[in-house]
Amino acid sequence: MRGARLLRVLLGGIAGWLLWLGLALGAQAAPQQLTQARVQVEIDGRLQSADATLPYVWDQWHKGRQGHAVFELSMPLAEVPAEPVLLYFTRLGNAYEVRLNGNLLDSQGRLARFDGADHGMVPRLMTIPAGVLQRDNRLEIRIRADRARRAGVASPWVGTRAEILPLYESDYRQRVTGTQVAVIMGLLVGTVALALWWTQVDPTQPAGRRREPLYLFAAVAEYMWSLRVGNVLFAQPPLPRFWWDIVFTEAIGVWIAAMLMFSALAVDWHGRFSRAALERALKLLLVLGIFCAVGAQWGQLWLLTLWYAGLGVVSLCFVAEYSWAALRRGTRLHRLIAAALVFNVCVGVRDWAVFRLQMAHGGNSLMRYSSLLFGLLLIYIVLRRFREAGAKVRELLATMEQQVAAKEQALQASYAQVEQLAREQERVNERTRILRDLHDGVGAHISAAIRQLESGKARHDDVLLTLRDSLDQIKLSIDAMHLPAGDVTGLLANLRYRLEPKLSAAGIALHWDVDWIAPLARLDAAGMRHLQYMVFESLSNVLQHARASELRIAAKAGGTRVCIRIEDNGQGFDTARPRRNGLLSLQDRARAIGATLGIESIAGLTVVEITLG
Repeated sequence: MRGARLLRVLLGGIAGWLLWLGLALGAQAAPQQLTQARVQVEIDGRLQSADATLPYVWDQWHKGRQGHAVFELSMPLAEVPAEPVLLYFTRLGNAYEVRLNGNLLDSQGRLARFDGADHGMVPRLMTIPAGVLQRDNRLEIRIRADRARRAGVASPWVGTRAEILPLYESDYRQRVTGTQVAVIMGLLVGTVALALWWTQVDPTQPAGRRREPLYLFAAVAEYMWSLRVGNVLFAQPPLPRFWWDIVFTEAIGVWIAAMLMFSALAVDWHGRFSRAALERALKLLLVLGIFCAVGAQWGQLWLLTLWYAGLGVVSLCFVAEYSWAALRRGTRLHRLIAAALVFNVCVGVRDWAVFRLQMAHGGNSLMRYSSLLFGLLLIYIVLRRFREAGAKVRELLATMEQQVAAKEQALQASYAQVEQLAREQERVNERTRILRDLHDGVGAHISAAIRQLESGKARHDDVLLTLRDSLDQIKLSIDAMHLPAGDVTGLLANLRYRLEPKLSAAGIALHWDVDWIAPLARLDAAGMRHLQYMVFESLSNVLQHARASELRIAAKAGGTRVCIRIEDNGQGFDTARPRRNGLLSLQDRARAIGATLGIESIAGLTVVEITLG
């Protein structure tokens, strides 16, 4: 019993505390909203007065007209606050002037200039100084109202800073800060899409189809939407009002057209509502939108409402078929785009009903944020395509790596085969050289010895000399194999070593005038053999035919040129006569090593000059 009584006391105490808290909270002051006003309207110089309930939507009461209005509101206070209070309008203008008890609180724009700057698109917050307030206050609001521009006066809120500032900041974040974010995102995504459209070129496609139209439609859509929602951010448009309203109206039509085309191209979708029919319908609506925007400026707002409805019908037909196809057999991307389209249609219907049918004054459009979904989808598409392209590149690289490895193996086998062929060719060339040297040198001498023996007239010493020349030729061929490439001095010294005894036996005095010559890099082993044969052939001619008593061998280097001279004082010969095989062979070998061969001969002096340079 004692426990039950204690429980009832505790519950009673808690209930009493909650009741006291509720009464305390209820006793706190709430922000005051002013809804009743006396309005005096001036249109074309005519005045009319009436009582009005705020919000006052100018286009609803004075369609297609422009004018001025003065609103008088009574603002009684139970107590005069000692601190300043705030006055807040969700929408006011196009241009306005606000006074309290005759004191100016705020003004924006020129009241006398129609179609001037529009200051009614952002929420307005004003501070009422404490000394201005009385128990009975008179609030006077003057506005300039332009036709078809959502002019009017929203119901103002009056209260303390703690009461009013959250309302203002919430609306400001949605209408201004949110718009700034949407515009910046739209411009960034549009610029990226335009850059992709410009840079991503497929050279395999015919001219006019090498760039991806998907990115172009995305760029156009993002730019148009940024233009549409960005109108809130500046009071004075960059164009005259008449043309700006047309551009502003057409922007949403272009955005819808570009978004629908983007959606179709993103998944390469072809429905019964064909892409060509969609393009024709959208082009017709865009042309009609110009006339509807002009008509709306002259009071025919129903034209603009009907035009928006036409855009909605076309969009609904497309979205319905597109979404049905996505649900039945669509890919994940197809379904994501369909979801974004359905969401935008729902938001668009809501805004159309609120702002075109109900003619609500104030409030925030939700479509300024819904377009961000398409920007996110574009980023997703780009990332997915780059991922797929990366996978294809990796697959291609792997395939290429396999192919390169196979080619390397084939190349190595081919290189080994070529190397073997090169060695075989080298051996063949060496055999060919040896055969040529034997044929030109040893063969010629042996042939000469055979002819001497067959004639029966040759002396024993002559035949022996010929055979010794043949032996010398063989020894010189062997010496040529061991000569360093380009060593002209060593080559001449070998010839002197081999032939000087024969020269002495033949009674020919040798005069040696050979300088040391640096090795010639351009003279390889084959060139050394050609040069050896030329010098040997020249000396053999002196031994066999010149009947000389003196022989001079000279070799000099001058710059990059090397000159070898072989002079004898023999009987000489006529250089104009057709040359024999020996001299012709000298010329062929000189051309082979890029040398110049000069031969001069008179009685008592024959000169063979070989110039390497």
